[in-house]
Amino acid sequence: MQTLNLESLRAMVRGAILAPTDTAYQSYRRIWNGMIDRHPALIFRCAGAADVIIAIKTARDAGLPIAVCGGGHSFPGFSTCDNGVMIDLRSMKGIRVDPVARRARAEPGNTWSDYDRETQAFGLASTGGMISHTGIAGLTLGGGFGLLMRKHGLAVDNLVSADVVTADGGLVHANANENPDLFWALRGGGGNFGIVTSFEYNVHPVGPTVFGGLVAFPLSEATRVLPGVQELMAEASDDLSTVTVMITTPDGHKAVGIAFCFVGNLSDAEAAIAPFRKIATPVMEQLGPMPYTAAQTMFDAAATPGNRYYIRSNYVEDASEAFAGMLAEGFAQAPSPLSAVVMPYMRGAVARVPAEATAYFHRNAAFTFTLLGSWTDPSDDSANVTWLKQLWSRLAPHLPNAVYVNELEEEGNDRVRSAYGPSYGRLSAIKKRYDPSNLFRLNQNIAPA
Repeated sequence: MQTLNLESLRAMVRGAILAPTDTAYQSYRRIWNGMIDRHPALIFRCAGAADVIIAIKTARDAGLPIAVCGGGHSFPGFSTCDNGVMIDLRSMKGIRVDPVARRARAEPGNTWSDYDRETQAFGLASTGGMISHTGIAGLTLGGGFGLLMRKHGLAVDNLVSADVVTADGGLVHANANENPDLFWALRGGGGNFGIVTSFEYNVHPVGPTVFGGLVAFPLSEATRVLPGVQELMAEASDDLSTVTVMITTPDGHKAVGIAFCFVGNLSDAEAAIAPFRKIATPVMEQLGPMPYTAAQTMFDAAATPGNRYYIRSNYVEDASEAFAGMLAEGFAQAPSPLSAVVMPYMRGAVARVPAEATAYFHRNAAFTFTLLGSWTDPSDDSANVTWLKQLWSRLAPHLPNAVYVNELEEEGNDRVRSAYGPSYGRLSAIKKRYDPSNLFRLNQNIAPA
């Protein structure tokens, strides 16, 4: 391993390089999940693609592992590392919207809140994360669920092109015609193939006012609510998105709720939502017109930065009464009031894209299901992780072997393969071409063929 000359490196970059002795190091090594406490050897606070190239070459030549931080929302903490190089993209915030061509180009340090503010200035939007402070980079590269996915597809379905720094330090452009194999792999294959320094998206007329909010029922009604949502959403307009949740209310009661976002004509919103109110007797409603940017923050409270997080996730084909009952019974035992179950209904435009068109494969699932453990006190780690693992062990035998790659913990290669299904072999071959030494391995890793 080469000795790093920090003074020379700092003279080469436009951004900043932080060592453990620097005052700012302690804040920048931290990421969203408070359970992650790692100490990189260096943090490159990149200002542009040139800095990313230097950071990659520095780590590669020194034999150090690389962690890439866009928004820093990796559940297992892949955004940072011990004794390696953390390539921090959070300073790369450029966004340019072309309202005539309906395109937006954004750098990887942006969150969806940043992106939405810029695009909504023109009444436009792309499918983006349901947590506003999630980074655009990681969410897009894994597939990209959001409130617009039923109407406009996943984030990867809106990706037009990308600039990528590869493992050899080269900068390549990828789109449907230029490096099309890399472009295919980027749309769902995660950070396995390089570091994207620019994303170009299609944008669509959305809002600025949509209709949304939450209708909540007692948790005991879960056996009616989950099957009811599946039945109604199978016939619903693509303008309507729903996210079924299990939460603890501010007064301490467990509840099952349906969050809505309707992006069509506002005069049609009440009629679209009315059948869901009849599934059971609501105990709370908060519904009405709101800015699209506000709808994009509806779930932020469930993902407060610095809390401690642990998850299990999977796709769900059949939200049956039996599954709903098992899930509700387990959620009732959650030791933390911050924990939640989150189940967006998919299909719509997501399912109309052929499975082989992108690396994101599981397009026909009805729901994606996330069991989210969240708490604040480190002394509660064991109780919360144990609860979640035990509930997952009861649920897993009733679920298909298919998972969303962005919602994996460190669960082993078999689970990574289950995220890609038949796409894994092609991804592995492309990985060998662009990263044969597996330099980019701190991720849900696809091994080179």
